[in-house]
Amino acid sequence: MDNTHLTHITPEGVMPGVGYTHVVTGSGRLVAVSGQVALDANGHVVGAGDAAAQARQVFENLRRCLAAAGASFDDIVKLTYYVTDIAHLPAVRTVRDGYFHPERLPASSAVQVAALFRPELLLEIEAFALVPEATR
Repeated sequence: MDNTHLTHITPEGVMPGVGYTHVVTGSGRLVAVSGQVALDANGHVVGAGDAAAQARQVFENLRRCLAAAGASFDDIVKLTYYVTDIAHLPAVRTVRDGYFHPERLPASSAVQVAALFRPELLLEIEAFALVPEATR
């Protein structure tokens, strides 16, 4: 699947983003995916204490949620990362890079939070995607 329905923009006068795109626009059906955490299908934490292992589970959960809506990582326009320690971001980005084309990264925000809903969880990621209208 390609993302020709999306346009990735680096605005003039704004320092180019490293690891994200400042503006992503397009047309289609909006898909909003709630924040995903490192829980498996049975509700067990995957990778307690390991940001990379948790990120792999989170991105697999995102993949499953997107697929359920007829979408893929190619359709994502925005990711929001919530991490309990900003030092986890390099590991999360390394995992993310296995799911996205490096020249078509989504718009992104990263926020350090005091805690997530379970103490073993290190990160949560939510996504917004635009799916071409013909896709169902």
